[in-house]
Amino acid sequence: MSGVVSRPRVAIVDYGMGNLYSVRQACEAAGLDATVTSDPVEVRAADGVVLPGIGAFEGAIRTLREQGLVDALQSAAASGRPMVGICLGMQLMMEESLEFGRHEGLGLFEGRVLPFPATSGDGRTWKIPQVGWNRVSLRRPKVAGTWDAGGLDEGDVMYFVHSFYVEPADPAVVVATADYAGLEFCAALGRGNVLAWQFHPERSAARGLALYKVFADRLRGHHER
Repeated sequence: MSGVVSRPRVAIVDYGMGNLYSVRQACEAAGLDATVTSDPVEVRAADGVVLPGIGAFEGAIRTLREQGLVDALQSAAASGRPMVGICLGMQLMMEESLEFGRHEGLGLFEGRVLPFPATSGDGRTWKIPQVGWNRVSLRRPKVAGTWDAGGLDEGDVMYFVHSFYVEPADPAVVVATADYAGLEFCAALGRGNVLAWQFHPERSAARGLALYKVFADRLRGHHER
């Protein structure tokens, strides 16, 4: 039918750990055709992929392996299709996690996942996990027309829920940082077609939803090639 614009298809990976409904609602509000799926075939066929998550690293990566999703996710990242990770999804993209043992991750980024310290260097005790709003600082220039900063602005306030943080081996992949428990940690990272947020943009009001719109624009550009 003439005049009908197709919407890019995005696969939201379902491995039993994540606020999937909120992510789907945010994707659809941004103009995407969003499907929640645990089918590797659908992940491979989608125009873009979202890897969300809330919970423990070990159980999450084990489930991804059992469902045959590890290869599908690695292939999606290697294909050049836009892909984002959220919270635990971001942590799963690392090489390994030290969350209650040592666990191998997806290896999309070099580095590891570490626990927040219970006390700061001066002996102050911090509440772990971090739950609530925190301000991010850009570590990568925001350039108009690019996906480099993923739509983030300097000083954006985003909603976090986490006890662990990622430590990339290459500082060049760090998009933004935040500070908690006296520690400056990676709040967003990206390289090429893969971007990840430690915070929850779908729970971060208008500024968070704006990031989904930037993701949708990136998907449309890739979809129309």
